[in-house]
Amino acid sequence: MADHPPRAAYTVGSLLAVTVQVFNERGYDGTSMEDLSRAAGISKSSIYHHVRGKEELLRLAVGRALDALFAILDEPAAAAGRPVDRLEHVVRRTAEVLLAELPYVTLLLRVRGNTGTEQWALERRRDFDHRVAELVQDAVAAGQLRADVEPRLATRLLFGTVNSLVEWYRPGQRGTEALPDAVARFAFEGLRAR
Repeated sequence: MADHPPRAAYTVGSLLAVTVQVFNERGYDGTSMEDLSRAAGISKSSIYHHVRGKEELLRLAVGRALDALFAILDEPAAAAGRPVDRLEHVVRRTAEVLLAELPYVTLLLRVRGNTGTEQWALERRRDFDHRVAELVQDAVAAGQLRADVEPRLATRLLFGTVNSLVEWYRPGQRGTEALPDAVARFAFEGLRAR
């Protein structure tokens, strides 16, 4: 009898990585538990050993992305200093989180509010956006950003730029290690008050 290496045991983390990949490929609504068990190479009952179901997997996945984004707002460089510097830090770090957590952030950006978990995720995203918009308003009020661009519009433009990375960035591309700095430089050279 030949010795076979033991199959790696699944953890919630490893199951989540497979799940996010399948959700991003097929869409949350288009993914069944059978699809997930096939992709993971384990039975559906093994999945249920770790989680209650598909929606819990979605909540864990988008929660991971949201937690990483909200953690940025608690960093010292985001909490103290000139508003424009704090905002630039948040934008740069958001791009870094997006690159580091690409599959999770991609999934977060694709939720549409069809389930309770998706509605929760959208509400948290709105809260994050609102907190960043306050930073933009503070920077405008301090004369550090252009006053001729409405703060909510500036916030949408900033994060539209950052969030667009999920559409074209692929890990391992040459020159992308400088991407967060390039995004911040591009955005703030156009937004800073002269």
